Amino acid sequence: MGIGSIIAMLIVGAVAGWLAGNLVKGQGFGLLGNIVIGVVGAVLAGFILPALGFGAGGGMIASILHATVGAVILLVLIRVVKRA
Repeated sequence: MGIGSIIAMLIVGAVAGWLAGNLVKGQGFGLLGNIVIGVVGAVLAGFILPALGFGAGGGMIASILHATVGAVILLVLIRVVKRA
């Protein structure tokens, strides 16, 4: 993995985490928190979405949407666990 791929992954994670934070909680989590939420969400979506028959196409926008869906799922799961 080259430095360009790592930078792209961090950008996608930051944007996806920020979007998911705004959709679920109403605010972001700071730059580092957004990156972590977005990257973990992308991994989660990488397992869940193909199993459901959905796949992200190529490109940055598709990656951001894919990671945002996973990050929203992650944040909702965290919210459910905190309430239990």
